[in-house]
Amino acid sequence: MMTSPIADFSIRTLISILTLFIVCVSSNPGVFNVKYRYPRLQGSLSALKEHDDKRQLTILAGIDLPLGGTGRPDILGLYYAKIGIGTPAKSYYVQVDTGSDIMWVNCIQCRQCPKRSNLGIELTLYDIEESESAKLVSCDEDFCYQISGGPLSGCKANMSCPYLEIYGDGSSTAGYFVKDVVQYDSVAGDLKTKTANGSVIFGCGARQSGDLDSSNEEALDGILGFGKANSSMISQLASSGRVKKIFAHCLDGRNGGGIFAIGRVVQPKVNMTPLVPNQPHYNVNMTAVQVGQEFLDIPADLFQPGDRKGAIIDSGTTLAYLPEIIYEPLVKKITSQEPSLKVHIVDKDYKCFQYSGKVDEGFPNVTFHFENSVFLRVYPHDYLFPYEGMWCIGWQNSGMQSRDRRNMTLLGDLVLSNKLVLYDLENQLIGWTEYNCSSSIKVKDEGTGTVHLVGSHFISSAFSLDTSLFSLLLLLLITLFLL
Repeated sequence: MMTSPIADFSIRTLISILTLFIVCVSSNPGVFNVKYRYPRLQGSLSALKEHDDKRQLTILAGIDLPLGGTGRPDILGLYYAKIGIGTPAKSYYVQVDTGSDIMWVNCIQCRQCPKRSNLGIELTLYDIEESESAKLVSCDEDFCYQISGGPLSGCKANMSCPYLEIYGDGSSTAGYFVKDVVQYDSVAGDLKTKTANGSVIFGCGARQSGDLDSSNEEALDGILGFGKANSSMISQLASSGRVKKIFAHCLDGRNGGGIFAIGRVVQPKVNMTPLVPNQPHYNVNMTAVQVGQEFLDIPADLFQPGDRKGAIIDSGTTLAYLPEIIYEPLVKKITSQEPSLKVHIVDKDYKCFQYSGKVDEGFPNVTFHFENSVFLRVYPHDYLFPYEGMWCIGWQNSGMQSRDRRNMTLLGDLVLSNKLVLYDLENQLIGWTEYNCSSSIKVKDEGTGTVHLVGSHFISSAFSLDTSLFSLLLLLLITLFLL
């Protein structure tokens, strides 16, 4: 799709600047600056599938990551946080990932690591020699034993503990573990913060491949894993007594950004369902699927976890993937609401159609039911997205994926946006509630019992502007666009 140079510049620049006004939250334990961006509109919807393939990342009240990102399917989204590492602290931009465990950043020794990014951020290579608080993690330390499942062959006591992480698309990161201070903001009262820190073991990336190497134009400094394992940052901070092993996110599907907080959320109230035990991801027991007022006729054993089945909640996935036995009747019921629709297949995977009415009035809600009578409702404006004058269906057929994912139900940002999702690993529960993710939440300080209001903040970046300059530039861009 071609546009004039002025219009193209105006639209993309306006979008980039508007996305700077993001939402963030603070809780007594700590706050990481989390940013988001609206990247350029993609010429092909296949980019969304490629993004999802990569997925397959004294007691304080909690840690707040002022969250940025966009889960809109028509725009390739990315959520990332700005954190401080080392003494003195340097800033690093890391992708927030609930689908993986370890945190890692690119290191000074890396030759394949990206040196620049078109996200408007300055990339930084971590150098252990420049941090007074850094130390190598050796092969004989407990952390190395635990993450490796026992002693590593050829790994001696005087050697650094190595790591290797391979992602679903074949990209990988390899290096060695380091322990250093991670800096964040601690809530000092309602809408007030102070600097705090905690020691965390993370990977020092010395070799990257695939989409993580220097060819990636939208590169970051690393990944911040919020998985269930003991190696994740939240598990490490919890084991040191600094936080409770509880966190929540609220992804703003309307404006981008949202909330990401570690700590006990007391408002809003959230209905919870059990996490499936002994699973590496955030698996839940799904019991039924409802389209409008009708329940789909689905075999009960399809929802049983294990053997490549079950349902996974993953904020790092953009779309939502359903087994063919769910996908086919669900999409059929959606499109049958408007018999005159002419459905087109776009980029091999997307069913799209032209529709001039209001989608929330013309198409049904989709509701997923879970154990403990918990349900997750998805509205037409969530699962339908605009593309080149058409509306496209965001549901994807996992039966068309690899054999390992053929019967998998994977619920990503398509269904999680505009909901506060609470992960209670202390009690092995997860839950959600519909919420305005540009508002605020309340988080409890476990030490004092005080409840703090955590609200929205402006996060400065390479594109930061004050309000008056923003208004002036906004007017200029609108004028250019009209011309």
